[in-house]
Amino acid sequence: MPPASPAPDRPLLAGRHALVTGASSGIGMAVARDLAGAGAAVAVNYRSGQEAAEALVEEIRAAGGRAVALRGDVSSEDEVAALVRSTEEAFGGIDLLVANSGIQKDAPIGEMSLQDWQAVVSVNLTGQFLCCREAIRAFRRGPERPGRARGAIVCMSSVHELIPWAGRVNYAATKGGIRMMMQTLAQEVAAERIRVNAVAPGAIRTPINEEAWGTEEALRKLLRLIPYGRIGEPEDVARAVTWLASDEADYVTGTTLFVDGGMSLYPEFVGNG
Repeated sequence: MPPASPAPDRPLLAGRHALVTGASSGIGMAVARDLAGAGAAVAVNYRSGQEAAEALVEEIRAAGGRAVALRGDVSSEDEVAALVRSTEEAFGGIDLLVANSGIQKDAPIGEMSLQDWQAVVSVNLTGQFLCCREAIRAFRRGPERPGRARGAIVCMSSVHELIPWAGRVNYAATKGGIRMMMQTLAQEVAAERIRVNAVAPGAIRTPINEEAWGTEEALRKLLRLIPYGRIGEPEDVARAVTWLASDEADYVTGTTLFVDGGMSLYPEFVGNG
């Protein structure tokens, strides 16, 4: 018999303990805020942006939630292990990971340095591998949840796991890698009742891509790529992450949920091209 859904008056993530990487701005901040609003205790990771991370923690606490700010570089094996241990120590365990940290260092292929290639791969792909590995180890240390997943991971991907992006081969390669990493991990640990999924945002209104939406002309050009007719907000992504992390998605693993207003439908082919 399938488990019952949470009662309407019970927060969706009550009693859960989450680590969100790269949570001091943009999508990561919105995700941390939404998880906390759904009842989870949240470790707000940052590498830079300490003040913003601490302000978010205070906001969550003022609303009656539990949160802690934790500095750590996800491309460092030792720092990732310390992040997960610190989350366990702060909350008495961890059963949710949102591997969100990501960077861009764009250049045409003829001008892209090995350093810029390696920097993006180290954060976007190796960083997610390290975070997933340490979270899975921690889930295995934690208690079982009869009838539910003992742990859930949401990897932050992008529409560019599917759509090529000229001038950004390092970024696109990492997002394609995240897709296969996520699916392979989901297959490997499903029997342990550990779920692994991904969210793939499209064009989202964040500071990192302001040049794509910050002027009327830029926004008009961008909207031609979005059938739904609006740019996404960080909260659109956050709500999808919260659902995937929750027991309402208990039978979902190995899946990428696109949050893109239809960008991945290749709108240039509307009317048969």
